[in-house]
Amino acid sequence: MLRFLDGHSSSDRFSRRQAADDQAADRRLGVRLTLAAVAVALFTVPFVILLILVKTSFTPLSDFDESIALQLHAHAVADPGYTNFLSIGTEVFGPWTWRVLVILTGIWLWYRGAPRLGIWAVATITFGGLLNLAVKAAVDRARPDLPDPVASAPGASFPSGHAMGAALGVCILMLILLPSLKSWAARIIAWLVAGAIMVFVAYSRVALGVHWVSDVVAGVALGIVVVVGAAIGFEAWRRGEGRRPAEPLKEGMEPEAF
Repeated sequence: MLRFLDGHSSSDRFSRRQAADDQAADRRLGVRLTLAAVAVALFTVPFVILLILVKTSFTPLSDFDESIALQLHAHAVADPGYTNFLSIGTEVFGPWTWRVLVILTGIWLWYRGAPRLGIWAVATITFGGLLNLAVKAAVDRARPDLPDPVASAPGASFPSGHAMGAALGVCILMLILLPSLKSWAARIIAWLVAGAIMVFVAYSRVALGVHWVSDVVAGVALGIVVVVGAAIGFEAWRRGEGRRPAEPLKEGMEPEAF
């Protein structure tokens, strides 16, 4: 009888601990989702503001864009070597590079036993690309028309497809591959490199005279919004499947995949 009571008491204690752990996990998940929602808002707000200013042809923004474009264009015209470097770099880090890398990563994840993470990656970059085309068509902003152009690009200008593609690509790959980086130093360096790539691509598009500054800022912001929004959805799925909440910026989208 005593053994039965002891066993029953132990079971109750275990159940209470399990319930407390679940509540703590729910609180942590709530905090993470709240922070993610704040991040979405922080990048959505500048994009929406720029969208409104561009659509209404806000003169101060137009003047700023034109001033920066003319300054960088003058440098590009005066230095062909610098221009060639930017031209090569902007294509190396162009949208199709990131699409191919993400698709290959998705296939690798599928064979590694993490198909949902692979589908998430491919779906996110595909949705981002289609969203970029839709916004371009809706805004229909003209590209810079500069004297002695050093480069050209088809289609509308806002938001920059290259800048958005870089933001989508580097953020998706970082959130997938972070678990393979075991030290804090490696993770910090990786995020710094990711940020540098986004800045370089954005700068190159303006310096080559194929985008305005507001185009590339909007492209990066919208790309980050798409990835963060997709990450929120993936984290909600993990929780629904009973998996422990992940910390994407620290350990990636699915730490168990590595």
